[in-house]
Amino acid sequence: MKMSMGQYGRRFGRRFLGLAFGGAAFAAGGAAFAADEIGQPHAWGFDLQQGVTPVMESIARMHNGLLVVITLITLFVTALLVVAMVRFNARANPVPSKTTHNTMIEVAWTIIPVLILVGIAVPSFRLLFEQLDLPKADLTVKATGKQWYWTYTYPDNGKFEFDSLLAQDKKPRLLAVDNELVVPVNKVVRVQVIGADVIHSFGVPSFGMKVDAIPGRLNETWFKATKTGIFYGQCSELCGRDHAFMPIAVRVVSEQEFAAWVETAKKKFASNPANAVASAAGVMQ
Repeated sequence: MKMSMGQYGRRFGRRFLGLAFGGAAFAAGGAAFAADEIGQPHAWGFDLQQGVTPVMESIARMHNGLLVVITLITLFVTALLVVAMVRFNARANPVPSKTTHNTMIEVAWTIIPVLILVGIAVPSFRLLFEQLDLPKADLTVKATGKQWYWTYTYPDNGKFEFDSLLAQDKKPRLLAVDNELVVPVNKVVRVQVIGADVIHSFGVPSFGMKVDAIPGRLNETWFKATKTGIFYGQCSELCGRDHAFMPIAVRVVSEQEFAAWVETAKKKFASNPANAVASAAGVMQ
């Protein structure tokens, strides 16, 4: 039995509402699950990781605003296509229209997209300036990308350094490391990034931070973590065979815990001959 256009529309509406309610429930469940695992990806995640820095919060606001804009544009264009198919098909209009020009429509579809793009550009530039305008740093750390691990240097705290490699016996899988980068909470941390062999990329999604590690070029970025915990990232530039096994783990602690960790780290990593040679070379320069 054939169905009318009205019946098709009602059936489509019921299915659309069912999908919408199901998607909302799924999103709520995903958000609740993500709250328990801040700083790392989780199963069935489809949104940005929860931000713990001012920059990442700005990125999330920009992302959510653009999502609204592109959704409205998509719905508008879809509505125009449906109207065109229903009202201007061969059955509804056996005699085709001979309209060839409409000044108002042409002006509108030129000016309106320009205004939308300008409206997007203003907050985009503001976000770029926020990311690139480095404030006065409370702490500086240097991350050197190597095949296939990271070396972290603390030039402000007695100049010690250590290697951070993938830990096979720790969780989360492929993200945990043997030695984490430790920083204090609510402090501006300047991160200097360089590559020792090939191009790598230092990125931590919860911080809204990603910068290339290029041999012979020192790049800088910054973050200010507002929550304690461990936040994970990965090398984001294809750098060779073990690119997928080059994680980043940043542990954010209180100022007291950081001060105690620094004293312990000076003794621990100074006892490593490789680190002692590196420190001595730095002092001689």
